[in-house]
Amino acid sequence: MEQGEAEGTAAEGARDELAAKFASWQVLHFDPAGCPVRDVLDRLGDKWSTLILLALSGGPARFSALNRAVPDISKRMLTQTLRDLERDGFVGREVFPTKPPSVEYRLTPLGFTMLEPLANLILWAEERHAAIRAARLRFDEANSAAAWPGA
Repeated sequence: MEQGEAEGTAAEGARDELAAKFASWQVLHFDPAGCPVRDVLDRLGDKWSTLILLALSGGPARFSALNRAVPDISKRMLTQTLRDLERDGFVGREVFPTKPPSVEYRLTPLGFTMLEPLANLILWAEERHAAIRAARLRFDEANSAAAWPGA
């Protein structure tokens, strides 16, 4: 079996598994407000959380090091994202009694469990980024303002 065929078979297996899970949620009249997928992806799908988890994958870091590692994040947004990740149990915070006090952030055991699926997602994104950008370009060209009367 060639690689493309193996990937197709794996994708079909994943497709079937995910379709069955979604169907079971619908039969149970799953409460969208309590959906674990939405709840977790709401955090990990934001603009900064994944980058901060990646920055902490190399080991503990202080606030200023994280701010340098993600240079386009504001200090306010870094603070808020770290608080959110700490609240969700992905990141731990340790305050050192120095003058002035210093704070170090690190992944928690729960945070470490996120690294493998995150690595797979990042690899997938890197491998398919050019194809996604090309698809966007094709879509945008086919659906320009001139193609949509009244837009």
